[in-house]
Amino acid sequence: MKFTLSWLKEHLDTDAAPAAIGEKLTAIGLEVESITDPGAALADFVVGEVVTADQHPNADRLRLCSVSDGKDTLQIVCGAPNARAGIKVVLARPGTVIPATGEALKLGTIRGVESRGMMCSARELLLGEDHDGIIELTPGAKVGAPVTAALEEAGLLANDPLFDVSITPNRGDAASVWGIARDLAAAGLGKLKTEKVTPVAGHFPSPKTITLDFSDANKDACPIFAGRLIRGVKNGPAPQWVQDRLKSVGMKSISALVDATNLISQDRGRPLHVFDADKLSGNLHARMANNHEQVLALDEQTYILDDETIVIADDSFARGIAGIMGGLDTGCFEDTRNVFIESAWFDPARIARTGRKQGIISDARYRFERGVDPQFVLPGLELCTQLILEWCGGEASDVVIAGELPPPHKPIVFDPDFVRRLGGITVPVEEIRAILTGLGFVVETHEQHLFQVVPPSWRHDVDGPADLVEEVVRIHGLADVPSTALTRPHAVAAPVLSAQQRRTRAARRAIAARGFNECVSFSFIAREQAELFGGGDDARQLSNPIASDLDALRPAVLPVLLAAASRNAARGLIPQALFEVGPAFASGMPGEQQTVATGLRAGEAERHWRAADPADVFTAKADMLAVLEAIMGAPMTAPVSATAPGWYHPGRSGQIALGKNVIAQFGEIHPRLLAAYDLKGPAAGFEIFLDAIPAAKNKGKAKPLFAPSPYQAIERDFAFVVEADVAAGEIVKAAKLADRTLIDAVSVFDVYEGKGVPDGHKSVAIAVRIQPKDKTLTEAEIDAIAQKIVAGVTKATGAVLRG
Repeated sequence: MKFTLSWLKEHLDTDAAPAAIGEKLTAIGLEVESITDPGAALADFVVGEVVTADQHPNADRLRLCSVSDGKDTLQIVCGAPNARAGIKVVLARPGTVIPATGEALKLGTIRGVESRGMMCSARELLLGEDHDGIIELTPGAKVGAPVTAALEEAGLLANDPLFDVSITPNRGDAASVWGIARDLAAAGLGKLKTEKVTPVAGHFPSPKTITLDFSDANKDACPIFAGRLIRGVKNGPAPQWVQDRLKSVGMKSISALVDATNLISQDRGRPLHVFDADKLSGNLHARMANNHEQVLALDEQTYILDDETIVIADDSFARGIAGIMGGLDTGCFEDTRNVFIESAWFDPARIARTGRKQGIISDARYRFERGVDPQFVLPGLELCTQLILEWCGGEASDVVIAGELPPPHKPIVFDPDFVRRLGGITVPVEEIRAILTGLGFVVETHEQHLFQVVPPSWRHDVDGPADLVEEVVRIHGLADVPSTALTRPHAVAAPVLSAQQRRTRAARRAIAARGFNECVSFSFIAREQAELFGGGDDARQLSNPIASDLDALRPAVLPVLLAAASRNAARGLIPQALFEVGPAFASGMPGEQQTVATGLRAGEAERHWRAADPADVFTAKADMLAVLEAIMGAPMTAPVSATAPGWYHPGRSGQIALGKNVIAQFGEIHPRLLAAYDLKGPAAGFEIFLDAIPAAKNKGKAKPLFAPSPYQAIERDFAFVVEADVAAGEIVKAAKLADRTLIDAVSVFDVYEGKGVPDGHKSVAIAVRIQPKDKTLTEAEIDAIAQKIVAGVTKATGAVLRG
């Protein structure tokens, strides 16, 4: 929202400086983006007087001038035909930045003669297009004084600061100079000049009638539509002051008829439209558009409408997009003689939707979607009538009206003490009344200490006591609201995040740290995909799906990652590492939703001289264990079993469970599912059920400090021959249990089947790390531990030490 200081002062009697006005506007919630002073760029220019103007010795068309700046006399070479002795000029001395070029003036030599300054034309100062001669100031201009006052006196500069204010979406009432002035007056920065609009008497019945053609479902789209015809107008340029005013805020002057509506829109926040009445077919109607109906708008673009768009139509066609832009074929031009003025109130939500869908940005849309004053429908029409009759002549008809004004605001019962309780400041009751009254609210005593407050018609955003507190606090001054620290029952604040939230955040970070890319998807999938993961039953079927292929609750997160990987692979994006932390649904009943952290690697490993992580069961297991360690803060010690759901490859998958409580599962994806998703190459994934992870137990004492043993650790390797179906994990577990005090770690480093190993058997090699605690072990003690390991593994698995 832009306006000049002089424009503001037409509605606000104030002597405040532009800077003070800007500060006050920002303080009351109308943030000032900028204040532009037209004279600021001319601060270094001074009034000069030409003392002599002689012929240049080396050029016929140049003059060699002596120019006084009040202190010194400068030699200046000038080519202007009006350069002569005795005139007052705009003088730029060396170092002055010329607005037209943006460069500082330097000493120069022209045809062998030094020039130590410049006498400026209007174009060089960006004050006009005239560059045939230098500016001649009035004879009374004071030599050496700043030039801005002399330019104002000469009528070349309107030293009128321009304000640019940011308006929030709820403050449609501030999208006008009148609204800005009203807020400033309420804040004590001047007195509002109240001017009532005088109705213009009609001299004949309007030959055009108007109707509201809406169904019951859409009758709130346009509750009131008013208009009148003016005949015998003579369109042409608007008065110069109107052109200058519109130009000052960045608007283009078009014609007197159009400028009248634009001026009222900026000044009073009331958008209007003027039709060429001779181009209308029959009467006017406000209605919803038909699907695929078209309008050729004033921006010369054709828009295809739908049945949720409000239009102004005649008996033949839609002639304008209501509240946004009029039509070109009924626009007003030089030959327009009879006009019909439209003034209506449109539903802000419908205007906003149409504007977004069509991509149209207009001043009318800007105001209507924020909410204009419905009570100003008729005064706005009368004001436009006055301007057109004054500028273009003609004769006005009677006003025609369809519909009625929307109902007024309901009264709000308001306790003035609510300002203290909610706003945190104490404001005297009479000041509260004065602030609300100044903003246009009707304040009456309700009972005892309570007020009954009726918001004005232009404040559609006020509907409760909290809104009234906001109005009082912003006008009284947000700077007076004290900064008060929140009270805490304890010195250390309680955690903000719940255990579940911390667990989810840790999982997300840990998976991303392993090179995965996060996906965010719907919780719905196709029923055919859900059936592949144990879902697809009627209990998890959606009765009103958002799309035909999103008709079932997903039983797992893995299917959406497989679908994403399939789409990416079709575009050549391989290998892939995708993850999502989101809900899965065990059934369609409440409480059966669980949060699952799921990861998927798909495609052959990237070709690189250094081996990359393949998409196999071991990589999936490593990913899963790393994430579990990040979540729990310690390595996962629960055993891994070979049981896993059917969507994993049997024998290449596993599961971690505590009793019947499944914590995580992993493995290579079953070939049947890879074929269903048209995925070529390997794929492996993991699922961690975050809700199933037990909470850490509070042991009541701090964990002891880490104290590493000072004695050298010993490593021994063992190779056992066991039956092929014996899990390597059983061997590792048995080896650890052989001596829990001294055995620090056990790991598998080789598995072999083939020559030298009986059929149906395999060789599993493990490395055992023995860590002495209080002394160095002797060979005999080490051999004894080795014998315990062999005996324990043999007893648990039937293994035989390989020779």
